[in-house]
Amino acid sequence: MKIFSWNINGLRAVINKGALQNFLASENPDILCLQEIKCKPNQIDFDFSQLGYDIIWNPAERSGYSGTAILTKIKPLSVSHENPLNEGRILVLEFTDFFLIDVYTPNSKPDLSRLSLREKTWDPDFLTLLKQLESKKPVIVCGDFNAAHEEIDLARPKTNHHSAGFTDEERQGITNLISAGFIDTFRSKNPNVARYTWWSHWGKARENNVGWRIDYFFISQSLKNRLKTAEIYERHLGSDHCPISIEVKL
Repeated sequence: MKIFSWNINGLRAVINKGALQNFLASENPDILCLQEIKCKPNQIDFDFSQLGYDIIWNPAERSGYSGTAILTKIKPLSVSHENPLNEGRILVLEFTDFFLIDVYTPNSKPDLSRLSLREKTWDPDFLTLLKQLESKKPVIVCGDFNAAHEEIDLARPKTNHHSAGFTDEERQGITNLISAGFIDTFRSKNPNVARYTWWSHWGKARENNVGWRIDYFFISQSLKNRLKTAEIYERHLGSDHCPISIEVKL
């Protein structure tokens, strides 16, 4: 099974560019988790079923902001629309062998005004949710975590140590996930490789590959031996993020 994740920075925009259609045609994912869809179902005039996918929505209450969705060829056993902050940031699908969680973690904001929310509320509550689900069956969680974990995960760590996305508090949130037993799939397969999933719009960051790895797949320890690949797809354009994937034998 090949599962992809992509912060598309606006579902309508990525469809209008043809970027999503091209991606689906070239990569043919079994499941694609989307973040930052920025729309509601009635704002999309596109039939995903013609491409073989059902779409499951969790939009934000606020229009044009946040939200998650999952395209899937495999019918889930159940769906949970988790909605802390009323921003459509967590979507949980249950399959026969695992839970799949699609997450769009809140950004701490440039002035760090949401850092306390991240550290004291969001990160611990999200980890609690994952462990509750894991008590029932293995977990696969993916999405935009809005934080680079280690210095290798961003091009300029020294000048960004106190910037949103690389504060000690945000990095600790990811450390806590790993300490709780979840595996950073890309890093487990590529321990010394510096590759990125997001680039600023400023200063030709993408052209110069001045990026950050803030999009992840984490899996339960029980799935470790079933993990075949963990990849990043810098070549796919259409968003300021690029897609990532894992392949698991289930």
